[in-house]
Amino acid sequence: MEEAISQKNYKVDEPIKKSTSYKEAGVDIDSGNAFVEAIKPLVKGTERLGVASELGGFGGVFDLKRSGYIDPLLVAATDGVGTKLLIAGIMDNHKTIGIDLVAMCVNDLIVQGAEPLFFLDYLATGKLDLKAAKNLISGITDGCIQANCSLIGGETAEMPGLYRDGHYDLAGFAVGAVERKKLIKGDAVKYKDVIFGLASTGIHSNGYSLVRRIIENSKINYYDTSPFDKNVSIGQVLLTPTRIYVESCLNALATGGIHAFAHITGGGLLENIPRVLPKGLSAYIDLKKWPMPAIYQWLSKTGKISPIEMIRTFNCGIGMVVISAPDIADDIEKTFEESGETIFRIGKVIKETGEKEKIFFENLEDGWNL
Repeated sequence: MEEAISQKNYKVDEPIKKSTSYKEAGVDIDSGNAFVEAIKPLVKGTERLGVASELGGFGGVFDLKRSGYIDPLLVAATDGVGTKLLIAGIMDNHKTIGIDLVAMCVNDLIVQGAEPLFFLDYLATGKLDLKAAKNLISGITDGCIQANCSLIGGETAEMPGLYRDGHYDLAGFAVGAVERKKLIKGDAVKYKDVIFGLASTGIHSNGYSLVRRIIENSKINYYDTSPFDKNVSIGQVLLTPTRIYVESCLNALATGGIHAFAHITGGGLLENIPRVLPKGLSAYIDLKKWPMPAIYQWLSKTGKISPIEMIRTFNCGIGMVVISAPDIADDIEKTFEESGETIFRIGKVIKETGEKEKIFFENLEDGWNL
């Protein structure tokens, strides 16, 4: 039977063709192995109590019991960096993107009161650029150190034909833990609670498709001097990494009285704040309670973006919203300031109106510093 199949599909006298290899197809296993070895010292620097495996295994192992939890709940989050990656490629600056990746995940964990424990990354590219990839991992490890979580594994995939030369994509995965009784639930917010805003470090990692469109339409080069900061290029401003709020939020949680956090990511202020409000309550936000960062003033004017579109797309200078009981608001504010945050009292929790609107913005159409 085998002989019949062979004669049917192949000519007996056909010369044997030279075999090809995975490397010739565009995937260099040796290069990937060298990359893993090169980043091991960086990964080692993120270790915290509970890590129970070495880099290079089939899965990362974490010993939750060794971390001191009694009755923990695990909280998981995943995210990416979006088209900010394209600006990193143009500027050939890949380190800060790694910080962004960690920040987008761990800031989501802290919203539920969870302490980040470990992180995994996924890097996909057409051809592995060892220098760029090592810079990426260096940024990821920096982010993990800021968040006090360990990088315990990841995946690097070469996929020629799917990604163009010099292009790559990133995804991050973070797991945290919180004692069951300390989990921040959606029903904790109360009428008359105080709403704080923690200052962002810029655009963070959302809205870059619109930012890139404005840059393109304005015929601006990313290496050009920033129109609002003569000391740096516009590309450098746009690559400012997302702020990691883990340490300051954990410090504030220890004081008691925190009822909710809202990480201001995709959907901006308009859509993220209502996500933590229980039925029957709304948020009142005064947009003149904090200064509008120069990057947003420039984007709004140059791109002719309406105020409502600004608050739907961007964080507009507020990277994390904090809602607390009014009787402890002064202590909360002091704790965040001592943790190095710039904090503003931006509003309060009110009762839902007949229209059932979940958020109201004061001064939205009144110039709003734009």
